[in-house]
Amino acid sequence: MSEEKDAPDLSVVLACYQEEPHLEASVDEILATLERTRWSGELIFVDDASTDRTREVIERILRKHGERMPMRALFHEANTGRGRTVSDGMRVARGRFVGFLDVDLEVHCRYIPALVRALEEGADVAIARRVYRVGLSPFFLIRHFLSSGYQRLCNRYLGLAGLDTEAGFKFFDRRPLGALLDECRDPGWFWDTEIVAVANRMGLRIVQVPCLFLRRDDKRSTLRVLPAVWDYLKKLHANADRLRSGKRP
Repeated sequence: MSEEKDAPDLSVVLACYQEEPHLEASVDEILATLERTRWSGELIFVDDASTDRTREVIERILRKHGERMPMRALFHEANTGRGRTVSDGMRVARGRFVGFLDVDLEVHCRYIPALVRALEEGADVAIARRVYRVGLSPFFLIRHFLSSGYQRLCNRYLGLAGLDTEAGFKFFDRRPLGALLDECRDPGWFWDTEIVAVANRMGLRIVQVPCLFLRRDDKRSTLRVLPAVWDYLKKLHANADRLRSGKRP
C-alpha cells in the first residue's frame, strides 16, 4: 500500500456478489453521501465472479459516473469469498482512510461521515454497531437472535468487549492497515470477525458507532444462515488461541 501524492482522503471498497438488482441505486446513494462531505474520495468495486449481470452494471456505473469521482474495478475470475474480496479492494486503495460497507445498505451510507470522524479523532478502526429494527419477520428475528448469540461467544472467547464484529461496515486508518490485512487468513465470512480480533490483539484503538440496521425484504441474501453459523463456530473455536488477546478495545 504505497503512498501517492494525489491520494484521496477516503477510499470506499464495495465487495460485490450477485448485486445486479440494487447496485446502481446503492451507488447513487453512496456518491450523494460522499459528495456532501469535505473529503475527497474514490470507489473501488471488487466483483467476486458474480453469475448475474453485476459486472455489466459495474462497467455501466464506471462509464456513467467516472467523472464525478475516481473509481475503478477489480473482477475475480473465480469466486474467492467475502474476506478475500474486501481485502483485494483495500490493498489497492489509496486513501488516508479506507473502509467498506455492504452494498445492500442495510446499514445506510449516511453513517460514513461518523466513522471517518472517529478516525480523524484518533481511532485506528471504526466499526458500525448495528441497532436493530427487525420487525416481526421470523427469518429476520432468527438472524438477529443468532447474531446476538455469536457476539456473546466472541466476547467470551476473544475478549472483544461487545464489539459488533459481523457488521459489514468498517473503516480503517491506512497506516496500520497493511500489517492488519497480512495477519488475516480467512477468505470467507469469518474474516469480518477476524480483522476486528486481530486489530484488538495488535493494540489498535477500536471505536464503535451506533448505526440503525434495517433489513431489506426486497433482497435475497447470498449468506446461507445455518451453514454460515456452523462455519463461524468452527472457525471461532479453531482460531480462538491465535486471536485471543488480553487487551481491551
